[in-house]
Amino acid sequence: MAGRVLEGLRILDLTRVVAGPFATAIFADLGADVIKIERPNTGDDYRYGPSEKGQTSLSFQNTNRGKRSITLDVGHPEGREIFLKLCEGADVVVENFRSGWMASKGLAAAVLQERNPRLVVAALSGFGATGPRAGMASYDIVAQASGGFMAMTGTPDGPPLRGGGALADFVGGLYLAVGVLAGLRDRDQTGKARALDLSNQDAMFAITDSWATIAAGLGVTTERVGNQHAFTAPYDCLQARDGWVAVGSASNKLFRKITDAIGQPELGTDERFRSHRGRAARRVELNAIIGDWVRTRTCDEVLEAFGPRGADVPCARVRSPDELVDDPQLLARGMIERHPHPDVGEVLFHGNPLKFPAAAPRARALAPVLGEDNGAVYGELGLDAADLARLAAAAVI
Repeated sequence: MAGRVLEGLRILDLTRVVAGPFATAIFADLGADVIKIERPNTGDDYRYGPSEKGQTSLSFQNTNRGKRSITLDVGHPEGREIFLKLCEGADVVVENFRSGWMASKGLAAAVLQERNPRLVVAALSGFGATGPRAGMASYDIVAQASGGFMAMTGTPDGPPLRGGGALADFVGGLYLAVGVLAGLRDRDQTGKARALDLSNQDAMFAITDSWATIAAGLGVTTERVGNQHAFTAPYDCLQARDGWVAVGSASNKLFRKITDAIGQPELGTDERFRSHRGRAARRVELNAIIGDWVRTRTCDEVLEAFGPRGADVPCARVRSPDELVDDPQLLARGMIERHPHPDVGEVLFHGNPLKFPAAAPRARALAPVLGEDNGAVYGELGLDAADLARLAAAAVI
């Protein structure tokens, strides 16, 4: 088996909660040495999420898998100097504090890069480091609202809806990971690193399905269309006798396949439905026709008719994440990981979607215990057990 894709990279991870830790978990999955730097005594707030009493949060376990953990108060004068020494041997610093927090501690990107000009410094915040909202607090729901995503999510007669889960946090995390990789590529070409300023509002606005472009060019306003699609049909989540099936078509050929599958081929040649524009204009009517056919059948019967052995159109049964832990496709793709854990018995992780042939898995399977790597990491700086005891007594580590 070949080595790990990002082996040899060292990332200092100051992130906490969801967005930043998700980004750095991607790097750990790919073999980078991710050193999670947490507050002394308490650590990342996310350690105290969903779990049995007295155990570390299972959400923390998943988004911090494969990392090492040290404790350090970077705002303490001695802690700040220790952190700067760590920067000298690192490739990347990642943080997701409010914009300006690092600078307030004397740790602005320019200060870090003065110590190490090859250090990529990446910051994710709610609104970025510039503009009238710079430094404002944000959470997932705020990013979804301010980025335009909530306004286009939901049904026409209902309220704006937040995308399921912490969608904005995970989108921000993905952009953060892409930005770090771009920064590393740039550094390796130029010999000098840059700093990344990423706004979660920006990240969500960037995925609003070209609606700003369409609105500016055609003078139309954003619509909330539920599970339907503004520009094509059938495209919906349809209720069967024992569950829900998602069906999508985006071509005339696929539409005719669906009409044949439901025994109404005449719809495929009906002038009202022959074009995308016509189907989009009548999407409620058309989705209702397909929905009436689906409603009298089981999910398996619908998938048999619409799936590879039938019409071969894009379709799937709607499954919840807990139902997917035994999904044959995800299991075959290595997307369900189960690891023995000293406290919880077994912990289940989402696998790594990035598949590189023959690449080795991450070196560490589990998320770290708070500060478990203090000795190893600080030992590289020449600190011994007596030094660590003194620093711990002073709440520096």
